[in-house]
Amino acid sequence: MNTKELSKKNNKNLSTMSGTVRGISEDMDRQIAQAVFDEDAISSTSVGMSDLSDEILLCILRHVPVCDLVRNVSNVCHKLHTLCRDKTLLTNVSLSEEYLADDLLVRHILKRLANHVQSLSLNGCYWLAGSTMELLSRCRGVTHLDVTGCRLTSLRLSRLLSSLSLLRSLAFDVTPGFSSAQLSSEAVDSLSRLSELRQTLLTPSYGVVPCCAQLRKLMLQFDISDVTREGIGVCCQLMMGQSSVPHYQQLEEFTARLAPGEVNQTLLLLYLAVFSVHVPKRLRVFLVSIPGPNPAHWPAAPSLAQSLGQRGDLEALQLPRSWLDSLSLKRALEGNSPKHLSFSRCPALWPQVFQSLLEGGVRDATQLTSLNLSGINKVLYSECRSVEDQLVPATMSRLAAGCSNVKQLNLMHTHYHHESSPGLGGETHLCASLAKLAHLRLLTLPACALSDGLNTHQITTNHTSPSPLFLGLKKPPRLGIQNYKPDSESSLSGDSTSGLALLLAGCPFLETLEVIGPGFVSALPRLEPCTRASVEPRGMCAWARGVGDAHLAALAALTELRRLTLAGLPGVLRGTGLVQLTRQCKDLQVLSLANMGSLKTMNYSPALLDTLKQCTQLRELRLEQPYLNASASFFEALSCCSRLQRLCLISRGGAFDPSAVETFVERCRHVVMCHMFTGGTLVACRTLQKVLLDRFSNDRPALSVVIYPLQHEDLTSVIRDIPLTLLDRITLFQSHVAQPPHLLPL
Repeated sequence: MNTKELSKKNNKNLSTMSGTVRGISEDMDRQIAQAVFDEDAISSTSVGMSDLSDEILLCILRHVPVCDLVRNVSNVCHKLHTLCRDKTLLTNVSLSEEYLADDLLVRHILKRLANHVQSLSLNGCYWLAGSTMELLSRCRGVTHLDVTGCRLTSLRLSRLLSSLSLLRSLAFDVTPGFSSAQLSSEAVDSLSRLSELRQTLLTPSYGVVPCCAQLRKLMLQFDISDVTREGIGVCCQLMMGQSSVPHYQQLEEFTARLAPGEVNQTLLLLYLAVFSVHVPKRLRVFLVSIPGPNPAHWPAAPSLAQSLGQRGDLEALQLPRSWLDSLSLKRALEGNSPKHLSFSRCPALWPQVFQSLLEGGVRDATQLTSLNLSGINKVLYSECRSVEDQLVPATMSRLAAGCSNVKQLNLMHTHYHHESSPGLGGETHLCASLAKLAHLRLLTLPACALSDGLNTHQITTNHTSPSPLFLGLKKPPRLGIQNYKPDSESSLSGDSTSGLALLLAGCPFLETLEVIGPGFVSALPRLEPCTRASVEPRGMCAWARGVGDAHLAALAALTELRRLTLAGLPGVLRGTGLVQLTRQCKDLQVLSLANMGSLKTMNYSPALLDTLKQCTQLRELRLEQPYLNASASFFEALSCCSRLQRLCLISRGGAFDPSAVETFVERCRHVVMCHMFTGGTLVACRTLQKVLLDRFSNDRPALSVVIYPLQHEDLTSVIRDIPLTLLDRITLFQSHVAQPPHLLPL
């Protein structure tokens, strides 16, 4: 082939290739143009909620509070107005935390719901008037009603029960002045059909229990003071004249939660008197929580334990330590598969508990989901604890393997002292054993359980003396801590957190974490006497003193954390770890900090301000520190918590800025509880309390403001006036882990 023919052929090939490329290019241009056209078509068509199916909209509306459904959503359009009347949205209604719902709105809602609602909860609606409770009688289809904390007299309760013939579950308060003799025959008839009852006893009484012959579930809360406001002792003998007592023939679940006081314990024994004669055959849940080191003895406890072990269907068990011995516990658990067990403050039962759980003493340990071992191995006031007196990693590892489905674990008031040495690997740490609990969601730990050993770095720094050669040649080092610097990590380098890292890697989905030092005791007096009797002095555990900012920073790995409690941690110096923690745990809703660092001064104030600025989702905050300065800068940082609802500050030597408090409450419109117990004068406290109530009560009907000197002699009476739902929830310090729903604060 000559050169001319070759050139012609190449030109032809190039022309063909060019045409192919041009065709591809044109095709791509058409596709791009079509895509742009389609995008414009989509963007020009608005898709709103009204275009969604009814099924999807109902799924969305189930997450909307009923107040918003009735007051706002139903007025948007005809379609939403119709959907908001769907019975699936109005069958189960709770107004418990609708703090902005005043009497007028609640009355309107009750009228709208009267023909639909079957389960209605007004638990903790302490601000509603008694006349509003009268409208509940219109909800004749209600089968479950909770009015705990509401203003309900005997006569109002009688009229209400007379109208609710379908009622099967009731929760209410037995207040001073209550008399079952004022109940009408129709009310008694309704009570006779109840299968579930929850009573909060504020005065010695059987309440309505004698009228409830068909009860299957009985939940009691005893909150009676031993002394009246006039200083007169309360006596339970007033009850002995009543004509009838409980019999519990059909009872399956019995729970009782007691506040401190001898009257509460005496009253409990009266409720349990029938158990000495006859234990209900169907009983499968028995939970009794009594605070203090020396609960009253109950002779019938061994026979109860034996009866619980016979049927093989025991679900939950909690008894005070004076009620139970090892043999009785063995009989109660043998052949059962319990879901909740609590052995709080029962050190004598330590061997039997683990023998039952690890050596076949229960039928199926994998059914256990909640375990409370608080104080089970505690030896009071001793640094010379033997291995038997501490949590043993190998034993806890076996426990984690056998009880693999535990979701809640409480190890408060226990001890674990890890010895750092070359011969010990990370697998021997207690945290490595707990890391095997893959389903764990709620955990309470003693502070020393986070430590990798004695804080040798701190000990060396504090106790190393300078050489005599240099004495007198230079200034002695200044004692104290370095100035706080945001994002500083220098204070985090001295402590090892390898053990804690194992726990965080194995349990990354923890939602509630409580880390409590062995010497912590809250300054509020209501639970203080019984608590102090069973807690060792602050600082006795050297391992707990080594838990500091590095450990708090490591907790930032728990991105699912919703509730965090840190109390009695003297090793926290500047709080830099707290800043790093809250930077990552963006969904934290409840934060409780108490006695962090030095008690003589508040070293972590700057870090606390940075911490609060990051807690944008916070709903509850409890701060307890002897010298907390609630200044303008503090409340300015706290104002960043725009969703905050409940605030409690406790500081015996602290001060507050009245104008800053008022500005904070004005900015944070969701705040309905402001409790401050500080070192201010009585006049200053009362003045600020009055200002806040006068200014904000109209817009916030549920507003609870208590500002009082912590050292005042009348503080106990003031605390008694706080609504119980707020007092138990945040004001008083207590653990919320491994408590069954029946025994949790209301």
